[in-house]
Amino acid sequence: MPTDRATVPRFADRLRWPVEPAQGGWYSAAEHAAVGALLAESNDWRVGWKPAAGVAAFEEAFAAYTGSRFAVAFNSGGTALEMLLHYLQLEPGDEVISCAVNFVGPLIAVIGQGARLVVAEPEPHTLNLDPADTERVLSARTRAIVVTHWNGAVCDLSPFADLAEQHPHPVHGPPRIIVDAARACGGRAPSGARVGAEGWATMFSFESKKLMTTFGQGGMVTTDDPNLAERLHRLRTYGGTQEWGTNQLMTKAQAAVGLVQLSRLNEMNDARIARAHQRTTLLKGVEELTLPPTLDDHQHLYYRHNLLVPQSWAGPGRDELMELLARDYGVGSIISDRPAYLFHRLVRDHLGDQRCPRAERLTARLLCPCLHPRIPAADEQQITDAIRHATARIARTRPGTRSLRRKP
Repeated sequence: MPTDRATVPRFADRLRWPVEPAQGGWYSAAEHAAVGALLAESNDWRVGWKPAAGVAAFEEAFAAYTGSRFAVAFNSGGTALEMLLHYLQLEPGDEVISCAVNFVGPLIAVIGQGARLVVAEPEPHTLNLDPADTERVLSARTRAIVVTHWNGAVCDLSPFADLAEQHPHPVHGPPRIIVDAARACGGRAPSGARVGAEGWATMFSFESKKLMTTFGQGGMVTTDDPNLAERLHRLRTYGGTQEWGTNQLMTKAQAAVGLVQLSRLNEMNDARIARAHQRTTLLKGVEELTLPPTLDDHQHLYYRHNLLVPQSWAGPGRDELMELLARDYGVGSIISDRPAYLFHRLVRDHLGDQRCPRAERLTARLLCPCLHPRIPAADEQQITDAIRHATARIARTRPGTRSLRRKP
């Protein structure tokens, strides 16, 4: 097994730009005004902080924005996903497929709900889940396929819907398509549908680093399934009077801020896309770097701007570039996301001998320098200059690099 390593560079004390932004969206005067009005209103002991009306208004607006029938708010994206899986009443031997290139949260959610996690390879262009490899690992025990819009690149769900129909579970029917849109809120699918309108259910996160945020935490599930929506409402409020549940409610303050953030989401995403495209343009011609795909009509929201170094640099060469950027230029970067079995004990022990060599090869070449639409234009120029210069310095120490053709 490859040796564990940090996902961020050393020399944190030298970073002018962090490894990643602490906040993805940002607040305007409108959010501050909404919070001020809420504080004044809720200070009345007759009113208080009961969230029902405010959360319902946010859910209604979010459902309308995404084009889904129902939206159910939670205190985080992680708990929202756990409750989606809980609804399926997974049993030992049931399988849930997810991409090996993924944040660890969806993976441990599957394990925590008692299913067998099965990991599949990414396709090499966006690093989203590969339908062909998904078909390879599908079985009669598959209950769900978790499709992540990884780092903001919106995945085409239609091949997975077709696979589900072709490989039904003998008891429960076609596996459910669960969409992880934690990093893709506001995106559009190749079909033109807004993210959240396709698949059985879609989970969103409003954690601090996400594209819109509700005081640092918060989540939402969208679905067209009325039974699921009704059950999720009960699960987040102690199960009603008949069944198990817990308290996973979004707060009134989160919902108020969420309504304003939702009204500004397209504006914030447009600014992010413009900045990412600018960075891509500034880095064109750097032969050693494979740049992220440029997709049209909000199909890529660039939660992170992914770079791939040549295969000959994989591992040590990539690490050297990250360290050089941090030490000499103050540019932070992160590896997002290595296969979790390389560093997370629970996932490694659960998966046993499951491995995804393509995922390991691709993420050994991956780095994501800090990107945010509010980085000043002059700073962005310095960051891209630093990436150019640092890459050239590494290339000079690696004979033959300049003659390499870029391959995804």
